[in-house]
Amino acid sequence: MSIHIKTESEIVIMRRAGKMLAEIMREIGSQVRPGISTMEIDKLAEELVLNAGGTPAFKGYGGGSNPFPATICASVNDEIVHGIPSEDKILKNGDIFKIDIGIEIEGFYSDMARTFAVGEISAEAQKLMEITEKAFWKGIKNLKAGSMLSEYCKTAQKIAEDAGFSVVKNLVGHGIGKNLHEDPQVPNYFEKGFRDLVLEQGMTLALEPMVNVGTHLTVMSPDGWAYLTADRKLSAHYENTILITKNGVEVLTA
Repeated sequence: MSIHIKTESEIVIMRRAGKMLAEIMREIGSQVRPGISTMEIDKLAEELVLNAGGTPAFKGYGGGSNPFPATICASVNDEIVHGIPSEDKILKNGDIFKIDIGIEIEGFYSDMARTFAVGEISAEAQKLMEITEKAFWKGIKNLKAGSMLSEYCKTAQKIAEDAGFSVVKNLVGHGIGKNLHEDPQVPNYFEKGFRDLVLEQGMTLALEPMVNVGTHLTVMSPDGWAYLTADRKLSAHYENTILITKNGVEVLTA
């Protein structure tokens, strides 16, 4: 495992990238409503990223014969992550809509995700969204330099499961910095054999609870990108890029 501890000058760039990305998320999130296509939101997101002087982190990701084609991951209802925006994917009242977006600025990345209610949603969907966000914030509450990474994993899992939900186990959070995905991998659950580590000042991580109403099991969509819940029940996603400090956590995408 090779973990890049960020210097003060690198942290300055990552703060800028995080602030920029959070502002873009607020703007595109304000457009979420019944009747809008996920492609419309993607086009706005790309325009905002480019106007800010950044580069979309996801567009072209994966390379090869099936690179990710968009600026945002646009995942609706039972789509967990990596949904591809489409003119034909029209948001409707009662949906929950996940936007995952990344930006690259001056050689450094920032990554975040939010789940939005589309119009009036069910009580179950509202609870799912709230618990997923809570799993993140409770998970990071006691982290600081010298803490064990597993404290986050255990707490996020407990919050979700105590509410009667499940955490996705084959998709995880990650280190972030000069690359979109760096060591370490950060699951939202804890199990025997987990390769734990002591957090250090200057570590930057993208922590992202993915919580399902039903089973934690997933299936892959035919497009080779979107992960869906195996039982086709709802899933929510919440992610921030964070910095580990001497005394706690600084959320760079707040």
